[in-house]
Order: sequence, then C-alpha cells, then structure tokens
Amino acid sequence: MEGLPVDCIIDILSHGTPRDACRSAMVASVFRAAAESDVLWDRFLPPDHEEIISESVSPLKYKSKKELFFKISSPLFIDHGLKAFFIDKATGKKCYKLSASKLYIAWSANPLFWCWKPVIESRFAEVVELRMTSWLEIEGKIDTRILSPNTMYRAYLIVKVAHHRAYGLDVVPCEVLVEVGEFCSRGMVTLSHNACVKRSLERVCGKNKVEEGSRSKFEDNVARVGLERKDGWLEIELGEFYNQGMCEKEVKMSLREINGVHLKGGLVVESLEIRPT
Repeated sequence: MEGLPVDCIIDILSHGTPRDACRSAMVASVFRAAAESDVLWDRFLPPDHEEIISESVSPLKYKSKKELFFKISSPLFIDHGLKAFFIDKATGKKCYKLSASKLYIAWSANPLFWCWKPVIESRFAEVVELRMTSWLEIEGKIDTRILSPNTMYRAYLIVKVAHHRAYGLDVVPCEVLVEVGEFCSRGMVTLSHNACVKRSLERVCGKNKVEEGSRSKFEDNVARVGLERKDGWLEIELGEFYNQGMCEKEVKMSLREINGVHLKGGLVVESLEIRPT
C-alpha cells in the first residue's frame, strides 16, 4: 500500500464511508494524507451541496471539504429558516427537518385550537402547541429528488408532551403513515409520555431493568412508541421508505387521530425529520 499514489488511495477510501476514512487515517500513516484530501471529502459530500449551502440563512465558512462535511453534519437552516438540512456523519447521506410551519396541521391557524410560540429548546423560530381538538391531523411532504438515492429512510415527528397541560392524548392510539406512490407504510402509536420515557429507558438499560410504571389503556397493543432524544424532544416514528432515486416522487408522512370524539391537548409539535435508517 505504501507504494500506491495518493490518488489511488483516495479512490479506495472513497468506496467506503466517511467513518471508514477517519478510522483508516488513525490506523495507518499511509492513509493520512488521502484522508485529509479535499478530493476525497468532496466525494463524500452530496453532489448538490453547494446549491444547498447557498440557501443557508447564515453564511457558512470553512477551510477544507472535510471541515465542511463535519459542519453540515449539524443542521443548516434553509428556506428562510423553515427547513434544516444536514448529512448523516457516518454515511454522508442527506437528511432534512421540516419545521412545524412547513407541515399541514388541521386547524393550526385557529388560536382557539393551536398556539404558535418560540421555545428555547428549538432552533426553529416557532413551534406549535395543541390547546384543544378532537381531530388531530399532521402531515408533511418531501420530494424524493432532494434525498440521497438508493437509500432507506425513516420519518419521525419531533414533539413534546406538555405534562401539566396534556390531556386525552393516550385515550386512543394515533395512526401513522408514510406514502410514496403506491407504497404505504402504516402503523399505530401512543402519545403517552410515560410510555415514551419507559421505552427510551428500556433501550438504554434493558427491558428487565426498567420498573413497571403506569401504562396507558392501549400500550400493549400499539406497535410504536415515541423515544426520548438527548435534546429532550420525543421522536415518533411515522414509517420508512426506500428512495431509489430513479424518478421524482412525493413522500407523504402523517400522524392522525380522527376517529375519537374526545378532546385532547398539550402536544407540542416542533418538526418532522427524515433521515437514513
């Protein structure tokens, strides 16, 4: 390997992942120069990264393509701050966040039912909190053209449950869907905060180590429960889809509970996140 030109080593590393390139540089000195090369990191970046960066709400400064790669592995706000773009650090695949303002939320323009407000826990200008409704319907859309091709994606609704103001959210489970053309991923989810926290603890500590807490009426029969994130928000999996990238299609992602006749409130919606599995 030591006799190979740097261009050949770059070509070899480019067929792996960004994580592989960083590990190779730590293991063998022969890879270090190649692993710092702009040529290599340009191949890991999305082909349209310059166009996306040009839409950023604030200037992005960087000295190398490697530095740029790691900078945009954190959200870059675009579309007047209503969307965020970032890349998966391990693979370089494209990810997006759609703010609550970019989603269709039934009755969200009516202050009797929903309240728009800024919160310090979100970098988006506004989130929206459910005050009262019997018809909960949230939908986001994204074009497959702007996603990475040949990639399996999952969609997540990023929310919080306002504990002291929440009511009626776990009486009936919500339906979640992801639709792309004729493909449809469908499931059910509970919005019980206790169930979400319990599932998060099970993931970290193991199911047998988590004490039995309060359970919602439907918890045992619901396939999906939200997980608590490190940033304090809950993420609810809406479903997954495969993006072939061969033709342009619209992805519809939704959560709804429109069958119950009871009132519910206290759900805070921040964004909808699309990222590789």
